[in-house]
Amino acid sequence: MQKLENFIRRTVDYVGLALASVLILMVLNVSFDVMMRYMFHASSVGMQEMEWHLFAIIILFGMGVGLQHDAHVRVDFVYDRLGPKKRAMINIWGTIIMLVPLSLLILFGSFEYVQDAFISNEISEDPGGLPYRWIVKSMIPTSFVFLLYSAVGFVLTNIRKYKEAKL
Repeated sequence: MQKLENFIRRTVDYVGLALASVLILMVLNVSFDVMMRYMFHASSVGMQEMEWHLFAIIILFGMGVGLQHDAHVRVDFVYDRLGPKKRAMINIWGTIIMLVPLSLLILFGSFEYVQDAFISNEISEDPGGLPYRWIVKSMIPTSFVFLLYSAVGFVLTNIRKYKEAKL
């Protein structure tokens, strides 16, 4: 189990590094767009849409990275007062009872959404907008597969923490 936990941790960390690169691209894109707008009074709808697409990728895949690094939202003033065994149990059962079912619901619910965009060759409604809207929409199910993958590592980590913790 330790090897699987480590493998998942490494791959999630790799995705986190890739997201850092996407963030740099987004900052460059926004900077260029702002410069073009204020210096040359020109703006590109495609560049503005790309900002949102890159932002969506960062948020969607950042959920899995945040989960692995235990940076997700919870009621910390209660959680922080608990011992390591109770924390591990909350993390394990919270993941199994809440995160996994919700992720599966969104994962399977998003397939038709992506499929419709692909079949209709959905593009931006705005002139100069980006084509191939299905690409960014396909990040929804892909990111929830990644979140479930990260959840497996999170549960394995908390099982190990539970076993190692003292009462």
